[in-house]
Amino acid sequence: MEWEAAALVLSVRPYGEGSALVHLFSEEHGVSHGMARGGASRRQASLWQTGNLVMARWRARLADQLGTLTAEPVQCVAGRILDAPLQLEMVSSACALVDGALPQGEPHPELFMRLVRLLTLISVAPEPAPMGAYLRWEAQLLAGLGYGLDLSECAVTGAREDLIYVSPRSGRAVSREGAGEWRDRLLPLPALMTDETQDGTPEDWKNGLALTGHFLSRWVFGVRHQPLPAARERLVEYVQRLQPAPDADAESDQ
Repeated sequence: MEWEAAALVLSVRPYGEGSALVHLFSEEHGVSHGMARGGASRRQASLWQTGNLVMARWRARLADQLGTLTAEPVQCVAGRILDAPLQLEMVSSACALVDGALPQGEPHPELFMRLVRLLTLISVAPEPAPMGAYLRWEAQLLAGLGYGLDLSECAVTGAREDLIYVSPRSGRAVSREGAGEWRDRLLPLPALMTDETQDGTPEDWKNGLALTGHFLSRWVFGVRHQPLPAARERLVEYVQRLQPAPDADAESDQ
């Protein structure tokens, strides 16, 4: 068995003496696992970085065996954002979600192209951080797995305006009017989730991550009795630290 294709590096960890176990995501072969001989060496360290796009060659005697990998760089995402910690967290989170959510060997060409576009956007235009695009990508990941959110109209009134909540049970949008006395039980819906021109504020990012994270946890990882990937949790923690600190003068006046 052998194939060659453009692939994204999802994760890398040491394997044996000097080698690395690499998880890749390609258009035709989905998530694939392989061993890169010498992958943990200094010479290959820049190649096998999470988020990089490579031209990979995978070989094995049987399709269900752990193959051996070699690759050449195509786009080095990680190297372009070394001084941008939020962007690094976004790349790590996106790759970890795909690595954990998709079954091995199952093609998802549309999800592959969307992830390539997201990582390219993060690396080519890292400032300001495109968190709006990232959060919309998480919603697209849910949709690609068959768990799409319905944010087009209010689940209660049918209105298409003033949609500011989402039902945590159905994933459908709810308007301000339709929320009524149940508003405290609903998830906030930041405008950036439906408006591609917006990137929002750290508060919007926090609410967006809580929204998509709820359904990723419930519908994707929860059914497998798994928590959300640690990289996704680190992104949430980083965004929470971006929240403005309480006004000390205002606190002292109270």
